[in-house]
Amino acid sequence: MSVTDTGTEKTLLQIIEAMAAGAPEEGYTLREIFDRLDESAFGAGLFLLALPCCIPFLYGVPQIVALPMMALALQMALGHEQPWLPDALGTRKIDRKGLTAMAEGGRKWLGWIENFSKPRFGAITGPRSERLLGFVLCIFCASILVPLPMTNTVPGFAVALAAFGLINRDGILVVLGCVLGILWVSMLLVLALPVALAAIHFALMWLTGLLGS
Repeated sequence: MSVTDTGTEKTLLQIIEAMAAGAPEEGYTLREIFDRLDESAFGAGLFLLALPCCIPFLYGVPQIVALPMMALALQMALGHEQPWLPDALGTRKIDRKGLTAMAEGGRKWLGWIENFSKPRFGAITGPRSERLLGFVLCIFCASILVPLPMTNTVPGFAVALAAFGLINRDGILVVLGCVLGILWVSMLLVLALPVALAAIHFALMWLTGLLGS
């Protein structure tokens, strides 16, 4: 994390709040935001990108960050050492209003995490585990792209919890995030199956009627 001039270390949420307060009206690109985080770890980038997905009824910003978040998770799964965003994703911009909503929503919904989290169960956050975690988070990020109302909030929380666990080497938070995300994806699949079967049945009935006419 960044350190202030007085030597007082700032938390990640405090860094995001300060960045939002000092942002110009047009905001920053994702690459500029990553540079201001002063972090090379995947956890900080994923946590930041997951924040707007956690906030209910925040529209627009989740759609901006969903693909970059998936790109970071995929890089983790592939074993990359440092996060990187291609120009097509890194140049996406979040304006000051969006950054402020992220900072305020992050404090409201995830402020407790700073007091709860501490290093524990380090094996879960080790280098080998990170690749598996990256694959799992990639699935959660993909579910955020499902074009249904409110589908970003639960997987957003899952990614945020796991990402903060990575930052603080907190295995419990990583596990909580994974369990929450797996339950969400499982529910989506259970709900999607009957919808898909109904669509297939309707298509077959329509096709049968068309051929019989």
